Amino acid sequence: MMMRSLLWTLSIIALSVMPVFAEETLEERVKILEEALRKAQEYGSREIRQERSSPPATQYPVPTGPITDIKVERKGEERIPLGFGSTGSGKLIYAKPFLSMPKATVGGYADVMYNILSRQNLDNPSRNSFGQQRLVPFIYGDITDRVKFAAEIELERGGTSAPISGDGSINVEFAQIDYLVNETINLRGGILLVPVGKFNLLHDSPLNDLVDRPMVSRQIIPSTWFEAGAGIYGTVYPTSLSKIDYEIYAFNGMTQTAGGITDLGVRNARGSLSRDRDDNKAVAGRIAVSPMLGIEVAGSAYHGQYKTTAGAVSAGMINIYALDWTLQRGPFEVIGEAAISRISNNNATGVTSRGIGPAGMFGYYVQGNYHFMPELLRRLAPSHFSEASTFTFTLRWEQIDTDTDNRTLANALGNQRELDRLTVGLNFRPIEDTVFKVNWQYNTQNDNVSGHVPVGDFNSSASRMDGDGFLFQMATYF
Repeated sequence: MMMRSLLWTLSIIALSVMPVFAEETLEERVKILEEALRKAQEYGSREIRQERSSPPATQYPVPTGPITDIKVERKGEERIPLGFGSTGSGKLIYAKPFLSMPKATVGGYADVMYNILSRQNLDNPSRNSFGQQRLVPFIYGDITDRVKFAAEIELERGGTSAPISGDGSINVEFAQIDYLVNETINLRGGILLVPVGKFNLLHDSPLNDLVDRPMVSRQIIPSTWFEAGAGIYGTVYPTSLSKIDYEIYAFNGMTQTAGGITDLGVRNARGSLSRDRDDNKAVAGRIAVSPMLGIEVAGSAYHGQYKTTAGAVSAGMINIYALDWTLQRGPFEVIGEAAISRISNNNATGVTSRGIGPAGMFGYYVQGNYHFMPELLRRLAPSHFSEASTFTFTLRWEQIDTDTDNRTLANALGNQRELDRLTVGLNFRPIEDTVFKVNWQYNTQNDNVSGHVPVGDFNSSASRMDGDGFLFQMATYF
């Protein structure tokens, strides 16, 4: 305020004497300027005295974020941080450090799809339907330079309040706290994504070029697969061109008290986030080797004990081994994943009509992508087809067999997930974070099954899973 007043006074005086400068000598001009400066200093001194004599401005509590603009009148209270040292009641809801120093970033993604199929298949229980599959908010926080937080909350098909009971779900897919030591080794704990295969770590709809997730990444690696645990991760650089990334964690592990491991896969046996039901920890890890830019090959594994539903039956072990790869050169890309699992002592799943469980499972997918952008479209409609826009042509072949030993044929229902799928896709990205997809699927199912309903669309695990047709999806990050 004082500086503004001083400049204003000098400006007025300078303007008033400018005509005189044209005729006065140098000595006279200096005298005029000295007089103007003296008057300005006197004016500034008066303003300072006025500011000192006026009452202090109302202080605000600390923290002083936009939500915490709560005026306080009691002297000294403005210096007390909001917390257990605060007095009062209503304002205590603002006792959050992130309101004074915003550290969190909120984002997420959403998708919506539509399918036209001849019959249901593994991922689409309806033949002709819209589906709002996922609304997934992200929360990322920089607590300090070394402490980081990340979380993802997934609302599937409208959440738990969806009109049809059991149709939707709400899950905390991960909520992890990292302590960064250095690039070679860092600590992580919380609800973690299990590092088996690459797709479980990168499963967002806007990121993937096809509508449905790979079958091996859903049935044999039960994506999205998350468990409570802790461990370490890091990166090392053997040479100037190569790097090796790793992560390894201990988890509560799978349990058949949550659901049996049957020929329908292992999804229902994912572990508890609150307690270890068999008091025996599982271990999972992934090592990714990239000898140069554009090439990565990774191996991963999961080893753990699970407790069967039947109390008289001793615990079994489950091992999952996976291999994934990424090869990029120019506009071409080849990605894929393969997984095999072995399950011991799986003779009493406790699941009706599926009492005997499989001892082995196997699956894989191979996917080729070609990215392109016709220059003609950029010239004709540059506002729709910019430098950031791209088309992608995609071809994926995949197979799964959730009972490689055919043990489950002894059940009333068994060997119902021996499936093949071919998917052809074309998508358009106006920007990298938003995608519009068109896919055509061809599905087949092995006839060596037990208890199948031969025809129809009954939204049942006993129905055939070989529906063919088109799938459409829009997905975007926000």
